[in-house]
Amino acid sequence: MWCNMARGLLFDIKELSIHDGPGPRITVFLKGCPLRCQWCHNPEGLAFEQELMVKTAQCLHCGLCKKPCDHAECQPFQRCLHACPKGLISLCGEEVDAEQLAKQLLGYRDFLMDNGGGITFSGGEPLAQPEFLLALLQKTKPLHRAIQTSGYVESPIFEAALEHIDYVMLDIKHTDNVIHKQYTGVDNALILKNLELLKKSGKPFVIRIPLIPGINDAVENLENTAILIKDAKALVRVELLPYNPFAGSKYPMVGKKFALKFDEQESRPIDLSLFKKHGVEAVIL
Repeated sequence: MWCNMARGLLFDIKELSIHDGPGPRITVFLKGCPLRCQWCHNPEGLAFEQELMVKTAQCLHCGLCKKPCDHAECQPFQRCLHACPKGLISLCGEEVDAEQLAKQLLGYRDFLMDNGGGITFSGGEPLAQPEFLLALLQKTKPLHRAIQTSGYVESPIFEAALEHIDYVMLDIKHTDNVIHKQYTGVDNALILKNLELLKKSGKPFVIRIPLIPGINDAVENLENTAILIKDAKALVRVELLPYNPFAGSKYPMVGKKFALKFDEQESRPIDLSLFKKHGVEAVIL
């Protein structure tokens, strides 16, 4: 389900984020992801199409939004986006032109370049809209361009993107193929293949590990991750991301159920020496 033109679908743009790469960043979130990680905290970024977000917890159950209306933008959803007296309904997903978006992002050029920052493309999975992403990467030069990715994409696309990317943040969710598929819906063979391509590219990169209690925070998995990357000369560090206990809060807003079943109390203390003994710098964000 890839975009075949230099147009793409976004679900958010965050200004001046500080954890999405070097310096202050503008982070662009592309909509749609081929993975179904059970702990995903951006469920609105999963679908490859526009969808409604409804703040169900505050709903008055007045029924006004379900009455027929003549607004063209409401017809695909059989629900009025404008009738809610509390403004709880919004459309998630904006189709944009790569050239127009690039011009918008370049408007931050002086500030970002003066402060050692840049643009980060995230998601969803930004590489799942390859033509759109590649157009953005080319049109936003000379800004520093980073990407946050699962690495789950055909290798020719990954290599094409690497040519235009200055900095990569790659998720390694689990080193065991069976467990990876159980919790994300896909195996990790392609991800590990692209990791090798990334290591050979010489592009500075960060490995990110979302720490999910009892699933991937075991000593064996973390040490296996360190072994995978210990010989990478361009590795900046490993960033360990503690589990977000509010990950499931947005699921009802997009009509989804949070399916992850685990005991949050299983969370283990993380020993960073597991990485240090392999010559890998690691930090907990």
